Amino acid sequence: MKHIAKTERVGRRGLSLLARLARYELGALLCILVLSGGIWGFIELADDVSEGDTQSLDETLLLSLRNPVDHTDPLGPGWVEELGRDFTALGGVGVLVLVVLVALGYLLLARRYRAALLAAVAVPGGILLSTIMKAGFDRPRPDLVPHDSIVYTASFPSGHAMMSAVTYLTLAALLIRVQPELKLKAYILGVALLLTLLVGISRVYLGVHWPTDVLAGWTAGAAWAALCWLAMRWMQRREQVAS
Repeated sequence: MKHIAKTERVGRRGLSLLARLARYELGALLCILVLSGGIWGFIELADDVSEGDTQSLDETLLLSLRNPVDHTDPLGPGWVEELGRDFTALGGVGVLVLVVLVALGYLLLARRYRAALLAAVAVPGGILLSTIMKAGFDRPRPDLVPHDSIVYTASFPSGHAMMSAVTYLTLAALLIRVQPELKLKAYILGVALLLTLLVGISRVYLGVHWPTDVLAGWTAGAAWAALCWLAMRWMQRREQVAS
């Protein structure tokens, strides 16, 4: 009987190990798909935008968020427009720097030094990449409606959309890697996705970006976050092998 019970325990442990390994490899596969899909999506969007193929759709979607009688007036009452400004601030440099510093503080206090180092490199690196791409494409801002937010740079890709995706999704990817519970992983990822979506939508609502600008920012930012997740995974596996 003791031999049978021991065999059952070993079997259960083996099944549990296989289940964890399957989830581990599935996460890596999903990140590779996001990375490759994001790169492909951005290249396709950039090509279509450069050739002017998206202009008609961009104008239609942008004007759909405006009063049909008065295009200077965004849809909804004044408090909705104010919410748009609040949401767009979540993708601003000041807010993102503060979020990164808070996350770095948490990772350092939790003694997750490798994750903190990666976050300190990945987020500024993604923001720098966004700046370089904006300067390279140099797409003009929408001129159909007034800008309800101050802008200084070119339009493609949306810096707010990409920087929010880079920051929130990258930090979520790093925090998920150090969280053991599935429900916490899902919560962190859900919050990051929600913040990223709100920032991007608000940029179109405020008339400072074409919809394809935002979509390009999302795809590039998601690809960068997936790359960071894979880098974190590689670092952790290397540490486990070394130990």
